[in-house]
This record gives sequence, C-alpha cells and structure tokens, in this order.
Amino acid sequence: MGLGVGLRAVKRRSLTRASVAMAVAVGLALTGACGGGSGGGSGGGGDSLTVGLLLPGGGASRFGQFDRPLIEKKLKELCPDCPAATVAATAEPAVQRQQLDAMITKGVDVLILAAVDPKALRSSVEAADRADIPVVAYDRLAEGPISGYVTFDGEIVGRLQAEALLKAMGDKADGGQIVMMNGATTDPNAGWFKRGALAVLEGEVKIGKSYDTVGWRPENAYVNMTGAIAALGAGNIDGVLAANDSLAGAVVSAFGASGVSPPPPVTGQDADLAAVQRIVTGDQHMTIYKPFKPAADAAAEMAVALGRGEPVDSIATGTVDSPTTEDVPAVLLPSVSVTAGNIEDTLVKDGMYTIDQICTPKYRSACDKAGLTG
Repeated sequence: MGLGVGLRAVKRRSLTRASVAMAVAVGLALTGACGGGSGGGSGGGGDSLTVGLLLPGGGASRFGQFDRPLIEKKLKELCPDCPAATVAATAEPAVQRQQLDAMITKGVDVLILAAVDPKALRSSVEAADRADIPVVAYDRLAEGPISGYVTFDGEIVGRLQAEALLKAMGDKADGGQIVMMNGATTDPNAGWFKRGALAVLEGEVKIGKSYDTVGWRPENAYVNMTGAIAALGAGNIDGVLAANDSLAGAVVSAFGASGVSPPPPVTGQDADLAAVQRIVTGDQHMTIYKPFKPAADAAAEMAVALGRGEPVDSIATGTVDSPTTEDVPAVLLPSVSVTAGNIEDTLVKDGMYTIDQICTPKYRSACDKAGLTG
C-alpha cells in the first residue's frame, strides 16, 4: 500500500546511530523571533539560518511538553548565533496550512513539520520546495518533496501494544474479544500502528469493534467506546487496543461512566503523565515510551544541515518512500513498552518524570503498592 496510510518501503541501516531531532494560532506573528533570515532557503548558514517549526499540538500535549523544548535546545546547541526558531502549533489542518504558508512567505531557511494532515499540507510542502526551502518531516510522514524524515518505527509500536495487551488478558487472549481504538486516518502513523498491532492480534482474539478516531480527539473516542460498550456489553470486552494515551483516557472514562472500574486492560502511547498515573492505579495497563530526545536531536541536526546546504546521509539510518517521494533520508527510532513494573527503570531513570511528579498525594498509596517509593 502507499505511504498515505503508512510506510510502503523502509530501507534501514543500523539504528545505533539514531541518537541524532511548538505554539501560536492562525495569527502567527512571524517577526522578531524569526530574526534576519535571508529568505528563500538560501542555505547561507551561520548567523542567518532561520528555522520554522510546525507542530500538531502545544501546551500540555506531548509536542508542547517535550518535542518543542528539546528541538529548540538542540537547535541552539548546533547554531548558537542563529535566531530562535519560529514555532506554530495547532490541531487544525487548515490552520497549520496557513501557518506553513506564512513561514514560506517570511522566507525561513528550513522547516521542521509534524503534519496534522499530510494530504492537506501537500500543496504547501510543494510551495516550500519551489521556494527552495527544505522540509524535514517530524513524527509523521508528510507528502510532497520532503528532504528528511524522523520518527519512531510505527510497526514496532503497534506490535508492542498488541503483545502487551495479549499478555495482560491472560487466558482471555485465546479467543477473547477486544475493541480497537485507532488513530485518525489522516495521520499515516495511525495506519502504521494499526497494521503492526493486527499482525499480532489476528488469529488470537476477536475484534468486536474497530474505530478510526477522527482527529485523534478523545471526545470522539469516548463516544465510540460508549457505543462499543452498549453494543457488545461491558462484560464481553476483554481488552482495548487504544492507539495513544489520550484515546486510552477516553476509553477508561467510558468504562467508568458505565460502572466498570477498573476497566479491562487498555493500551496507550506517548507516556503522558496522566497515563502513567492511570497505569499506577491499574486503570490503564501500559503505554509506549518514545524517547523524544533522540528524535528531537535528529530533526534539529537534519534541519541545520539542510539549511546550510549540506547532505544528511550521515544522520539518516535509512530511507523511506512516501506516496510522492522515494528514498527520503530517514531516522527510525525504537520504542519501549512501559507497565507498572518498569516505570522507574524507564521513565524515571531517563528523567522524563520524577517519582514525586507521578506520585502526588492522590496517587501515593497506589505508588507504594507499585513499588514507586522514591
């Protein structure tokens, strides 16, 4: 299948070098922070290199909390005299397109783009190419003539979720019934995750309901899960493959509203703090931890190299094909499955959260039972 729904081809070298990489609305002010860019992707390097960073979420989202500051920090390390990156964040495709077009008009030297809707952004990516502005696709594979791509291996993510779910289901993993709460069809990663999960789940369990969640919005997942509970019966649902932590939270809430607490095993992704706390209390079984620093570092390194007119082959660990572009230099990173038993050895050890951040007074008793004592 084409990469509009996931990776069609991945040609990887070793991942051992994969240690190499976000929020205003429509009225993005592309002044001041952008500095004195030379415009038109001149690749002048040095003091004039300007970077535009476009993200699908800001504030409390994973992109706002982790990706943005990490990318900004790495850019500053790589180019201390360059102006700060111009950052825009939105969950709306039309808004992101306006933000991207504004950055092209301003004349940034290079763009890092985590596309809300790759198809909707394709014409703007093509416009950036005509303006000689390289685009690094971040987290999600953009369509159009991109110059680099940094993400986590989506097949591995889906497989880890499915394997953890089956393990948590115990005897019910043999012929039990689950619900799949997938991501948005506009996000190519969602299809990638889904295929990875199905490769493990098919033939093992019955998939009673499967939903593609419009916009990755929790409120849509809540409605869908409520419908699944009504249609199948809460007692007949033995597990839920939720594609990320926001959807997992909505699933848990839907079970709670139906009088089921704790719910059957529920998966997640992104290691959101609220999800980690749900794992401690037993309301969510697992999440996928994607170490964001290697991804942020790789994206920043690619952006600076491209902005200076340099190749990125030494940064990439392989290549991918998109629906529009073949052999895009890419960094594909591994992920980690996190359950209550390894929170301390993963998230805490890596400095993502402290035990005090996880184990607030509300969760202290549950943390003690889980062995998170600090």
